Amino acid sequence: MSKVIIIGGGAAGMFAGIHAAQKGNEVHLYEKNEKLGKKLYITGKGRCNVTNACDTEELFPAVMSNAKFLYSAFYTYDNHAVMDFFEKAGVPLKIERGNRVFPVSDHSSDIIHALEKLLKQAGVRIHLRSEVKKILHDDEHVYGVELAGGAKVQADAVIVATGGLSYPSTGSTGDGYLFAEDTGHRVTERKPSLVPLKTKEEYIPKLQGLSLKNTELTIKNGKKVLYRDFGEMMFTHFGVTGPMILSASAHIGKMLEKTELSAYLDLKPALSHEQLDARILREFDAAPNKQFKNVIGVLFPSSLTPVIMELGGISPEKVIHEISREERRAFGELVKAFPFTIIGMGEFKEAIITRGGVSVKQINPGTMESKVLKNLYFIGEVLDLDAVTGGYNLQIAWSTAYLAANAAGLNK
Repeated sequence: MSKVIIIGGGAAGMFAGIHAAQKGNEVHLYEKNEKLGKKLYITGKGRCNVTNACDTEELFPAVMSNAKFLYSAFYTYDNHAVMDFFEKAGVPLKIERGNRVFPVSDHSSDIIHALEKLLKQAGVRIHLRSEVKKILHDDEHVYGVELAGGAKVQADAVIVATGGLSYPSTGSTGDGYLFAEDTGHRVTERKPSLVPLKTKEEYIPKLQGLSLKNTELTIKNGKKVLYRDFGEMMFTHFGVTGPMILSASAHIGKMLEKTELSAYLDLKPALSHEQLDARILREFDAAPNKQFKNVIGVLFPSSLTPVIMELGGISPEKVIHEISREERRAFGELVKAFPFTIIGMGEFKEAIITRGGVSVKQINPGTMESKVLKNLYFIGEVLDLDAVTGGYNLQIAWSTAYLAANAAGLNK
């Protein structure tokens, strides 16, 4: 019987543990936290967006870094296999907007409990509060690990599933990168991704707490459109966040390191410029003798109205019948392109995932085994792989874990 050690009890580690044990290996899973799946518990706002139900080919455009590397992983164990796995494990799933897949219960704990049950059934030995300090190896291959207390544990294969640097409170403190460097691997620069964005303008914090649905976001570098999306977002004390903003961060991160970017919100995307102008005109015609500030509020949430008036170029006290066609049209343009400047990204403590990691050039894409040392595997977020929101990052975890589990130990 081959002995396989897995470092990290998150999504990738648990999934690898189940499949490696089902292959007949003796599997030991080491997790430094007091329980498994701490980060998985908070994903998808505690609902756990397990994958995306798109066609398998559509997974690749959602991956921001090294999508081609995942060809074998996604086609060997795709999103439909993941859905089938959890349904069979007793977790009914549902598909929501954007093909996002969640447990019917809306509880991430159901996913974790299902994984824990399967680990137990497969005979995986789980070691909680057990921190791995070092990977033991010679010039050619890995033969075990050293624990924090100094104990050395022999193994035929070691799978590193330690996650990235995002949400460090869950134990994602970059241990895997140290293991990688200590074993001769290159680690690319790590940055937060799927993270809130910081803005320049003083009027943005005035909107703190305001959530907008059905809004269109456009981000530009000069005249070049870098990103456009439709969905939900929220204003914060330092900038903007929400699903649409988090996805944007994955697309613009590299450019944002070089320069500030211009962003525009279409606050009424269902209306064309002409339709919006007609709507504003209807409000004006219904109250020609009222002041602008007492009429325009019907179009916006209350906290947005004063900011819109501040930027709109029309005095709040101006009587409606005195407002010119040009002023009205200019105000409509503002509503269709509410401006702000993006000056930076949030920090790792706010990031959903990490961009950067163990260089995939040193990893076999068909097995996740290191090209530097035999019997050493890297899976999940520790690798230089990241995707937009929508279940794609967990799909990377499941698919890479499955490949490593099938290649490690007995099957060699």
